[in-house]
Amino acid sequence: MKYSKKPLSFSDQVAKLQSRGLIIQNVSFAESTLSHISYYRLRAYTYPFQDNNDPNHPFIGEVKFEEIVNLYNFDSLLRMLIFQAIEKIEIAVRTQVVYNWSLTKGSHWQSDPSLFRNNSLFKDHTDILEEEINRSNEVFIEHYYDKYTTPDTPPSWMSLEICSLGLTSKLFSNLKKGPEKAAVTRYFGLNNIALLENWLYCFSHIRNICAHHGRLWNRRISAHIDLPTHPRNLFISDHNVLPYKIYPAICCIGYVLDIIDPENKFKKELISLMNECPLRQDRELGFTLDWRNDPFWR
Repeated sequence: MKYSKKPLSFSDQVAKLQSRGLIIQNVSFAESTLSHISYYRLRAYTYPFQDNNDPNHPFIGEVKFEEIVNLYNFDSLLRMLIFQAIEKIEIAVRTQVVYNWSLTKGSHWQSDPSLFRNNSLFKDHTDILEEEINRSNEVFIEHYYDKYTTPDTPPSWMSLEICSLGLTSKLFSNLKKGPEKAAVTRYFGLNNIALLENWLYCFSHIRNICAHHGRLWNRRISAHIDLPTHPRNLFISDHNVLPYKIYPAICCIGYVLDIIDPENKFKKELISLMNECPLRQDRELGFTLDWRNDPFWR
């Protein structure tokens, strides 16, 4: 079937939403909003409040345009909070990986294939890392090439400094098990190396969603995070969570932050933000009914 829908002016977009039953009390505000938040982007936030089996997508019950915008803005604030939290974790992971392997394996351990489990993945990851190094305009990278000719890549503490969390996660997962990997896992309060590998993969996935201004509210996260069965530190007591929602990942983020930065305000800021969650949409993020009373959050 050929796509035949025609583009609509902002005023026509407003009229279309009104015809579907969305309450718009201030037409000028609605047109202004749609001029900087696209109709299609906002559609993701109206979708759960509409009957989408009906080709006209009528709204179910009384929903106001302002409530949808508030939900959109809430999601933006949540995204920024999580992005900043993962940034701290990313830096800590990079630091721990570089530190532990450098002390025992030398400055350029990241170029040693004998330390990795899968040679094919090692080559792929090394090629990506070299591309990132070549694209970098960091002064310390330029200084290395200006002063040194051998080895042909900078040491790990330079190379991995410009490495993305996604690639760091892949490198870590491909490293062979040993005292270094166990030490990094223990540092982050875990006893299971595979669990940390899972967390880093999921954190990088969520970080990319945030970096590209993706929606966290009412989203099915394709990278399912695993919860610890025997955590070394305090963790949520209720493990009956939806693995495809953001809440379990938020719990794991909070767990790691409490280790690397005991004075962090992530939990306090999250609770404050969730107290303002529009349209009582906690459940669409996967939050459990009594989550605020869990000792982990208190």
